[in-house]
Amino acid sequence: MEFTFSAEQRQIRDTVASFVDEEVVPRAAEIDATDEFPADLVSEMADLGLMGMPFPVEYGGAGLDYHSYVLGLAEIARGSGGLGTVVAAHTSLAGTTIYEFGDGPQKEKYLTSLAAGDDIGAFALSEAESGSDVSSMSTTAERDGDGYVVNGGKLWISNGSVADTVVLFAKTDPDAGRDGISAFVVRPDADEGFVVEGTEEKLGDKGCPTAELRFDDMWLPERRLLGEEGEGFVQALQTLNGGRITIAARSVGIARAALDEATSYAKEREQFDRPIADFQAIQHKLADMDTKARAAELLMHEAADLKMRDESFVKEAAQAKLYASEIAREVANEGIQIHGGYGYTKDFPAERFYRDAKLSEIYEGTSEVLRNTIAQRLLDE
Repeated sequence: MEFTFSAEQRQIRDTVASFVDEEVVPRAAEIDATDEFPADLVSEMADLGLMGMPFPVEYGGAGLDYHSYVLGLAEIARGSGGLGTVVAAHTSLAGTTIYEFGDGPQKEKYLTSLAAGDDIGAFALSEAESGSDVSSMSTTAERDGDGYVVNGGKLWISNGSVADTVVLFAKTDPDAGRDGISAFVVRPDADEGFVVEGTEEKLGDKGCPTAELRFDDMWLPERRLLGEEGEGFVQALQTLNGGRITIAARSVGIARAALDEATSYAKEREQFDRPIADFQAIQHKLADMDTKARAAELLMHEAADLKMRDESFVKEAAQAKLYASEIAREVANEGIQIHGGYGYTKDFPAERFYRDAKLSEIYEGTSEVLRNTIAQRLLDE
């Protein structure tokens, strides 16, 4: 096993870290307060190649390996959890689905713009009554000549209100359960019947709009179908498996931000005529926070390594996402405790880290579902 990053990987990490420190961190509190999509920052990230990190250069991407991608994403999330979600949903979900399951013309037409950051992507899977139970979705895509008529709605769609390209899952055969689900590419500006009902007011993850979408007799040409009819359920699961690695990266970034802030505060804050960092109770908290963050990073890179080798990584991705998301919340919680009363106010970012961390335990597989996945894989082994 190799535990040393290559020169290129270190350069990617350091380049993204510099951008985050200079451009994102100073804006993070503002993004959190206004909950506005930071289009200018996303445009700057596109110029740096950060909106298509893992995709081949031939499709407008940066051609980076998955270790470099998760390193970059963790740095982005260190600056802003919401911006981390913007990139993860755009790249790991929308872009990856088209890259993995689209044909040549679809990749050329849609993935190239996504990877270059000219377009923003979204992944429309969840519904009000269909969260973890994907097969219970009610959105339908009924055959109509050389296309499909889509009716229904989606909920909790990251980037949904700002997306130029949406990967949509709908039932082409409502009686076939999971085997009747298919995936399509939707262009909101061009496809009549695509409606943004509104966006959610969330606890955290600000700056990434989470939208409710509706489809009213929205007609899609057959060429927008990804793969074959009935393959959507498998496509969604495979995409989410990879996406869980990036949610682990988002969690690692937030944990690191909480640890860095708590460490700096502990060195500066004085009580009883000395910095609180001198007290063993605080030192133990910092030691545990750092240890947990490092363990999460290792799980994240193990899953990324397996994915790069084209080996099975379902269990490892679930473990990375499960552990990283839970320790991000724990580390952020301890960060608040170290800050004391200040940690409970918006004068310091400690409370924002906690709010941003919580989401990782819910989306792209709840902790409960991931534990089921891990146990099932373990028993099968």
